[in-house]
Amino acid sequence: MRVSLQWLRELVSVEPDCLEPEHLAERLSIAGFEVEAIEDLAARAAGVVVGYVEQREPHPNADKLSVCRVAVGAGEPLQIVCGAPNVRQGLHVPVALVGSTLPAVGLTIKPAELRGVASSGMICSLRELGLDDGSDGIAELDRLLETVPPLGTPVGPSLGLDDQVLELAITANRPDGMSMRGIAREVAALSGGTTTFPPAAPVPAAEPLAAAAADLAAMEEGGLFSLTALSGLRVGPSPDWLRQRLERAGVRPINNVVDITNLVMLETGQPLHAFDRDRLAELSGGTPVPSSIGLRQGRRGEAFVALDGQERTLGEEALVVTCADHPIALAGLIGGLGEAVTDTTRAIWLEAAVFAPQAVRRSARSVGLRTEACSRFEKGVPREISLAAADRAVALLQELAGAQLEGRWLHQRPAAAPPPLALRRDALHNLLGPILVDGEERDLEDGRITATLEALGCLIEEDAEGWQVRVPPERAVDLKREVDLIEEVARLVGYDHFSCHLPDPLTPGGLEPVQQLERRLRRALCAAGLQEIVSLSLVAAAAERVPLANPLLADYGHLRDDLHGELLQAARRNLQASLPGFWGFEIGRVFPGGSASGEGRHAERTLLVGVMVGERRSERWRSSGKPTPPDYFQARGVLQAGLSPLRLAVEDRPWSGSPLLHPGRAAQLLVEGRPAGWFGQLHPVEAEARDLPSATYVFQLELEPLLSAGTRRNRWLPSFRPYPTVPASERDLALVVSTDTSASALLAAIRKAGKPLLEQAELIDRYEGAQLEAGRCSQAFRLRYRDSVRTLTDEEVETAHRRVREALERQFGAEQRR
Repeated sequence: MRVSLQWLRELVSVEPDCLEPEHLAERLSIAGFEVEAIEDLAARAAGVVVGYVEQREPHPNADKLSVCRVAVGAGEPLQIVCGAPNVRQGLHVPVALVGSTLPAVGLTIKPAELRGVASSGMICSLRELGLDDGSDGIAELDRLLETVPPLGTPVGPSLGLDDQVLELAITANRPDGMSMRGIAREVAALSGGTTTFPPAAPVPAAEPLAAAAADLAAMEEGGLFSLTALSGLRVGPSPDWLRQRLERAGVRPINNVVDITNLVMLETGQPLHAFDRDRLAELSGGTPVPSSIGLRQGRRGEAFVALDGQERTLGEEALVVTCADHPIALAGLIGGLGEAVTDTTRAIWLEAAVFAPQAVRRSARSVGLRTEACSRFEKGVPREISLAAADRAVALLQELAGAQLEGRWLHQRPAAAPPPLALRRDALHNLLGPILVDGEERDLEDGRITATLEALGCLIEEDAEGWQVRVPPERAVDLKREVDLIEEVARLVGYDHFSCHLPDPLTPGGLEPVQQLERRLRRALCAAGLQEIVSLSLVAAAAERVPLANPLLADYGHLRDDLHGELLQAARRNLQASLPGFWGFEIGRVFPGGSASGEGRHAERTLLVGVMVGERRSERWRSSGKPTPPDYFQARGVLQAGLSPLRLAVEDRPWSGSPLLHPGRAAQLLVEGRPAGWFGQLHPVEAEARDLPSATYVFQLELEPLLSAGTRRNRWLPSFRPYPTVPASERDLALVVSTDTSASALLAAIRKAGKPLLEQAELIDRYEGAQLEAGRCSQAFRLRYRDSVRTLTDEEVETAHRRVREALERQFGAEQRR
């Protein structure tokens, strides 16, 4: 956003020092409007004065050059060689004296000799002064100025080159900064001044816009579309003051009608567009009527020629304004060339609308075009200013183009008025703290708070706890909560004016038990030999994956629904790089596509997933240099070691519920009797498809239930138990049971039957072979008995051991192996 200080001075009444370019740039930058550059327009014409061509003769050695004698006031006339075709005797022209610099073309004027003729100076065109008027010749001051200044007078002020322009970077949350009125309010609030805007224009009565315009119902809530009919226009060049304001803002003047719409956009932030009604009549086959105007999405392959003269092929993402179903503009972006205002235009429809920011953004992206209008619509245009901006444009068209108002048609979607925001005095003081006044800390005065907010256009009513604040429409995008108002007060008063004020009392922070346990879990998995991996959460398209609304790349346009896929790819890449193995795990979120709620939201799950393939060790002497990848039980033991910080009993149950895993070498992992994940060997088909060894092991666990169980009070806070002072008695128990009987079920029954003397039970051996019947296996357990206060006798140990054996015989038909 380019801000002219001359224009700003007309809108804001402040002390002159407050509008000094460097001072104002610093204040605006601190307040959030970063000033990227300060351009002094006077530098474009420094050393350029008014001259008069007293004599013009052809160059003796060049047909296209002229030798001119130019008077520049005091002193002798200068001899200047000029190549412009329109140079002639009797013209007043801008003359760049020797030693001056023209920044617009990067040229420093020096005495020169052109084709054998000396030249001292340069007769300038408007383009060489940074004022492009579309012509190739020199500037003719007699035509450009009503009154030509005396010879030798600096030409800059007469051409409007006596201003300073600030280049501001406007953030997405401050659409009010895209207008001169918004910047004026900001400057007034920063400097304690007042704003003076042009008086409100008369408001014409509006008729409803319906019929074929029913397509406008596609607009979102709060949308607006209006047409104002004007006739009797005299289209021609704009007055100097209007052209200069547009040029200083970086907008090229076209004609008085188009320039007025651009001026109102710069002043208010509301883009406008004028359609030539006579040209629209050719599309509708007769006198155009407002009901022929519509709004729809573009059709695939539809052609559209814009104001820049380029023909574009539209797609379904383009949002177009139509007349009799013919596209006449890209909504919020650019108008069509066929309906543009020209010197022959006598009647127009003036469009003022509010389009959804996301719709304009998609449309601009689909055609690869950026304009001043779309930059404002994308940030958000409040509809409360739309009709006022149209009224302002109508008043200027009546004044500068002789327009006659015929009527207005309006379509708008209803929108509820936002309620006032409560601003509590105590909340503001507690959050911001005191300010420093003459070295003393004082609370910010109520008068300064209200004055700051009123300077932004807020309406304030005081109540018992503070104030009720009604936010102006142009600030409704970023002022939505009480804390937003407090931030505005702090920003405009100046953060550097507040003293250091820390919360009282200060309470030290720390990690929650769940966070601590997760960190311990990560360290334990690394200690067990696994390396933590971090993969992208964005993946390529696949069935059931959640797509992004606005992806940067097609290959990363969906949210991942698993973690093991990327880990298995990483394992393959490592093995292809001749590494001996890959042991890795990742803790991350996944987004299952089939779990969308009624509101369209998708559930998120946090998983712990790992892959173990190949060997991971630093020595080979035990295997004589041969690779020894882990088997199923060794890999399962690595996972168990990594889960040790949880202090949870994890039960393995045979499982064949995943096509990813080997049907006979997979287990469902249960924690507290509930499924918490799975572990298993990769299915041979999957291993071959992914170019991985058959001995590849994968595990997946739901992290949140594990952390929740691991941080329960009885586990998280360890209980003290005295070190045993009496000896223990151990017994081995070998049982022959069905091969379907799991060791975990046997251990559960042993622990229950052995109470209260049984201290520990563990599996030490499992055997299947020819010495046993088919379908039977032997499982051996080591049981440790101990009393907390005395040494057990053999009879007491045998009694407890017999109870365990009898319980196993009853529940599982177990036979003691001899």
